Amino acid sequence: MTELVAPVRVTGWRNAIIAGFATGGITVSAWGTRLPALTEELQASTGVIGTVLAFITIGSIGGLLAATPIAARLGTRNGVPLALLVIAAGMGLLSAGIGLRAIPLLAIAFAIVGFGIGLVDVLLNVEGSAVERAAARTLMPLMHAAWSVGVAVGSGIGAACAALGVTPSQQFGGEAVLIAVVAVVVRRHLPAHAAEDLPADQRRAGAAIRGWLRGWLDVRLLLIGIVLLGVELGEGSANTWLTLGVQREHGQTAAIAALFFTAFAIGEAAARVLAGPVVDRIGRVPTMRITTAIGVVGLVLFILGGTWWLVLLGVLLWAVGVSMGFPLGMSAAAESGPNPAARVSVVASIGYFASLAGPPAIGWIAERTGLLGAFWLIVALMAAAFAASGSVAKSGRAATPTPSAPSALDDRETA
Repeated sequence: MTELVAPVRVTGWRNAIIAGFATGGITVSAWGTRLPALTEELQASTGVIGTVLAFITIGSIGGLLAATPIAARLGTRNGVPLALLVIAAGMGLLSAGIGLRAIPLLAIAFAIVGFGIGLVDVLLNVEGSAVERAAARTLMPLMHAAWSVGVAVGSGIGAACAALGVTPSQQFGGEAVLIAVVAVVVRRHLPAHAAEDLPADQRRAGAAIRGWLRGWLDVRLLLIGIVLLGVELGEGSANTWLTLGVQREHGQTAAIAALFFTAFAIGEAAARVLAGPVVDRIGRVPTMRITTAIGVVGLVLFILGGTWWLVLLGVLLWAVGVSMGFPLGMSAAAESGPNPAARVSVVASIGYFASLAGPPAIGWIAERTGLLGAFWLIVALMAAAFAASGSVAKSGRAATPTPSAPSALDDRETA
């Protein structure tokens, strides 16, 4: 056993990844609560703000695509802090753009932030999988819970800044400094491995991209993608449509609808915090099957529930149902073969597509069927995720042997 698997080092490594996930969550929720002030300060229409925000998605796609060659060339030890510094630079540029009231500069800034978010998401999941192998226990759900907690913290920071009269420009500038500090601290606790363990010919950008393209022909990765398609559509649709469904379709007040969404967020985060020991005890596949089945039941209760408590129960079960897809899917993808960054990028791309494109699709369907009628699409895809759950089984080998991770771990299920 090498120095890198000493408990203190593994603990520091794990905590660094948790900090990275939490920082990502804080970032993605930074501007949501400040949109009214942002619109007023820029004297821009809602349409202009919506167009500017679309550059986050464009940048995120670029980050997902760039993750494979960056990981191959630099390794995740350098790649993760680089991604965080990109986010910090984007937030700093965002602060400057607001101060200058320069809409084109804001669009560029949001694209840079989105690029950093897409990049860091892939690299953190690769590192998280390596930490799991080193620690010989399931940690990815806890790491993704940190992202959920970060979202809540980021929203709270925005709300507090709004209450205290802190301008969006000042807030984003301060957060840029905070993210840069986190990048420096995180790098100190990440072991050197990924790029050093790849053959030289695989570190070239062209070879890395070809490896990413080959991933789209891998049946197992596509099955993991089906799992993420279902659960991420479920999560993204909850973020977009849950409150409206509670208010308009179930006749509750706006305040009650907001509380129901809060219950969803708490339920998802709690499931992730508590899931690690459960996964270690019964295995990934049973956990995924149980949670996706619970999610199907929750969605059906939400759609058909006639009383507030049935709807609330449905919301909580829905939250549990979508909680495990991304963390367990990322772990499975990272260890499913060589070049884990490329494999994670493929699966993450499917998850991002479902999360970003799914809610608008639900809205279009709802025009014809009503919102609750449109939710049956989520039920169907959650059922497909249940059927494809066997794809997240541990493969019996580490995708890329590292000095910090054993090459294989025991598990309770077979692929």
